[in-house]
Amino acid sequence: MAYSSLESCLIDLERNGQLIRIKEEVDPYLEMAAIHLRVHEAGGPALLFERVKGSPFRAASNIFGTLERSRFLFKDTIETVEQLIEFKNNPAKALKHPLSLVSTGLSAIKAIPLKNPMSKPVLQQSINIETLPQIQHWKMDGGAFVTLPQVYTEDIETPGIMNANLGMYRIQLSGNDYIQNQEIGLHYQLHRGIGVHQTKANKKGQALKVSVFVGGPPSHTVAAVMPLPEGMSEMTFAGVLGGRRFRYTYIDGFCISTDADFVITGEVYPEENKPEGPFGDHLGYYSLQHPFPLMKVHKVYARKNAIWPFTVVGRPPQEDTSFGELIHSITGSALQKEIPGLKEVNAVDAAGVHPLLLAIGSERYTPYLPSSQPAEILTIANHMLGTGQLSLAKYLFITADEANKLTTKNIQQYFQFVLERIQLHRDVHFYTKTTIDTLDYSGENINQGSKVVFAAYGKSVRKLASEPSSFLNEIRGYTEAKMVMPGVVALGGEAYQNQAHAKEEIQALCKHLSLLLKENKTFSKESDEEIVLIVLCDDPVFLSANLNNFLWTTFTRSNPSHDIYGVDEFYENKHWGCHGPLIIDARSKPHHAPAVEKDPETEKKINRLFEKGGSLFGF
Repeated sequence: MAYSSLESCLIDLERNGQLIRIKEEVDPYLEMAAIHLRVHEAGGPALLFERVKGSPFRAASNIFGTLERSRFLFKDTIETVEQLIEFKNNPAKALKHPLSLVSTGLSAIKAIPLKNPMSKPVLQQSINIETLPQIQHWKMDGGAFVTLPQVYTEDIETPGIMNANLGMYRIQLSGNDYIQNQEIGLHYQLHRGIGVHQTKANKKGQALKVSVFVGGPPSHTVAAVMPLPEGMSEMTFAGVLGGRRFRYTYIDGFCISTDADFVITGEVYPEENKPEGPFGDHLGYYSLQHPFPLMKVHKVYARKNAIWPFTVVGRPPQEDTSFGELIHSITGSALQKEIPGLKEVNAVDAAGVHPLLLAIGSERYTPYLPSSQPAEILTIANHMLGTGQLSLAKYLFITADEANKLTTKNIQQYFQFVLERIQLHRDVHFYTKTTIDTLDYSGENINQGSKVVFAAYGKSVRKLASEPSSFLNEIRGYTEAKMVMPGVVALGGEAYQNQAHAKEEIQALCKHLSLLLKENKTFSKESDEEIVLIVLCDDPVFLSANLNNFLWTTFTRSNPSHDIYGVDEFYENKHWGCHGPLIIDARSKPHHAPAVEKDPETEKKINRLFEKGGSLFGF
C-alpha cells in the first residue's frame, strides 16, 4: 500500500504486530533514546511514544529497525524500484523483457513530483521550535537534535524541485549559543549535495533557503539517505519507492512537503556559523563541537496530530545499519556497473562504515604473464577512492578471486584470504594529507587524515598462525598477546602519550621483533605459521573478544600515515614497505573523541517500562 502519511505507516506496522505503543510519559532527555536502544538491541518492534514530556506531539522510533521491517514498508513497490535500477544498469535486459517495461513505466509516473493544488496546505499549524520533542540522546550531547531530517535545498542558478537536493544532515535544535526558537544548527559533511548549493549562494552573496521536512511517508526518509547521482532529484525516487507522488507547495518562497509531519523553514547566510555539537554519532564516539552553518528560523509548521520520528545512533550496529542494508538491496549491482572490474564491496558497518572498505575486483590486465601481482585491482581502488562517498574510505582492502568463492560479507574469511596473500614489501599503498570522514577523529584535524590501500593478489604465500608464541608475551612494557583471528594478534601497550613518543616506542618494538626473527624465533606457536598483523591496543582482551570489537577498535582509532608501522620497514623510491609483521597502533589517543556510553541512572529509570504493568513488559 502507498502510505500517505507517517501515521498510516505506523498503523500498518501495528496491524501486523510490528509496533508497540508506550503510554507512560517519557522524558526526551536520555530516556527515549535509552528505551529505543534497549528495544533495538533485542531486535524489537517500532515504538510509538504517546506522551512526550514537555511536548504536545507524539514521537516514533525504530521504524526501520530491521531490514525485514524496512522491506515490509515498501513491499508493494520495492521490486519495481529494483527492476528500474536493473534496467538502467542493463538496458539490454529491458529489451529482452518488453512486457516488464509496461509496469515499470506506469510506476515511473509516480516519480514526477506533484505541486499541491490546495490553496491551504495540510501543515496549517504554526509552532515554535521549543514545542518539538527535545530529544537528547547521550549525556554529553550539546542539546536536542533532529536525527531523521530531510533537508531540502534548491540550486540558486537553476531553481525548482527537479534540481533540488534532499539529504539527511543532522539539525541541532537547542543548546550552545543558539537563540531559542530563532536559530538552529545545520551540520553537513564532505561530498554532500547541499554543499554545492551553499557554495553557489555564497558566491552570489545570497542566503540559501532551507526547508527541513520531518516525518511523512517513510519513502521520503529513505530518499534523503539514498546515494543518487548529482543532479538527480531525491523527490523523484521518493515517489517511485513510496508509490505516491511527492507532494509539495511553496510558502514565502520556501518549498513545503505537504505530506510531512513537520517543516522547519529558514535561511543560511554566507559565512555565518556557530558551534554545533557535541553529538554521539554513528562511529560510536562523540562528534565534537565545531563551527557549522547557522540556520535562521523563518517559520515552523506541523500537521494535525503530527508524529515526530527519530532514531538513535551510537556504536554500530544501530537502526541506521538497516538503511545501509536496504540501500544495498535496492541498488544491487549499480556500483559495480559504475566501476568496471569491481565485483563486490562492503563498507563495514561494525567499523563505522567509512573507516573500513572491503572489495573484490578483477585481474584481467596481463593473463599472458606467469606471475600474479596486483594490477587491475589498483586501478579499481583508485576509481573507488574517487567515487562519491566511497572516497571517504580510510582503510581499503581489495583482492581478486578467480574462483568466485570469496565474499566480503564473510569478513573473517575475507581477511584470512588477504593475509595469506599480501606481500607487505609491495602491497601497501598510502595516500597522505587527504580528506577523511568528518566524524573520524583519528586524523590530524577535522576532515583531514590519510588513507591506505592493501591490494593483495596471487597464490597463498603463507600459513596463518592460530596461536601466538610465548615471545610476544615476554616483551617488556607490553601486556599479554591475544589471538584475534588467524594471523592477527592484539598486543596490550602502555597508555598513548603523543606521536613522537609512540613513534619511538614502536620503532623500538619493531627493532626487538626484528632481532627475534633474525634469531630464527617465530611469533607463532607453530614454526611454519606466520603472524601478519599486530594490533597495539589498550585492552587486548576486549579487542580479541569478538570480530566487531576488533573492527571497531582497530579501524576507528588509527590514522594510517601516523599509526601504521612494520618490522624491518623501509622506503624505496618513496614506496613504504616492511619485511616483518605489520603493526597498527589502535590505542586511544588524546585527540580522539570520547566513546558514547549509556547512562546508568537512565537505565534504571526506564526499567519501569519493562517491569510488570509497563508498556514494554513481556517484550
